[in-house]
Amino acid sequence: MEPVVLRDDMVDSLEHEAKGVVRSDRLSVAMRAVPRHEFVGDVRGAYADTAHERLGTRVLAPSTAARLLEALDAEPGDSVLVVGAGVGYTAAVLAEIVGEANVHAVDITRRVVLEARGNLADAGYGGVLVDRRDGADGLPEYAPFDRILLEAAAVSPPDALVDQLADSGRLVMPVGSNQQTLTAVEGGDETALGSVAFAPLLVEGEQAGAIERNRTAREDREFAEREAESRRGWERDWIDWDG
Repeated sequence: MEPVVLRDDMVDSLEHEAKGVVRSDRLSVAMRAVPRHEFVGDVRGAYADTAHERLGTRVLAPSTAARLLEALDAEPGDSVLVVGAGVGYTAAVLAEIVGEANVHAVDITRRVVLEARGNLADAGYGGVLVDRRDGADGLPEYAPFDRILLEAAAVSPPDALVDQLADSGRLVMPVGSNQQTLTAVEGGDETALGSVAFAPLLVEGEQAGAIERNRTAREDREFAEREAESRRGWERDWIDWDG
């Protein structure tokens, strides 16, 4: 089956009341235009509503991407920052809405940045800027942004990203750790938009695909090691008192 047919079927299903995640004409037109198979690889699998893993990063299911993009509510001409470029698909959809020169994306993992650049170029969106950055720092040299989309979870909105919003700008991100809520930050107010589950925002020194990509797990291990090292002799179960 031709990709364009599969793409239309995908968007039709996302518009159907059973899912209802694509509600605006802008997003419908944009998702019908972007060749998602250029970002996923498998033509048929690209248009199934499932998530994928690639290069240690999660490729969002189309319904999840649609949910984020509807919450972001970008308009033509808006300046947009995507934090967590991934394979570049959401940046491409935004490029259809706001214009590719207005879309900027960052990711902390170098090989993911290279992958996103290649995918965007192959799909016809080579004008989207993709740079390697710590996502929590944003992209201050291109600020302010009308819209910022953070595709990773944090316990609170990063200060740098909030500071890089235009006066009437909007930040959309998952907020929380174990329990996360999709949240829109606008004018200092936070609006909850339902439950989600995303990987945590990585910081410098952590890379997608690493054995320990979650800094919480890493910190727990480090605390346990420090506690073990601080024990006095009588507390150490490994001492051979008879030796």
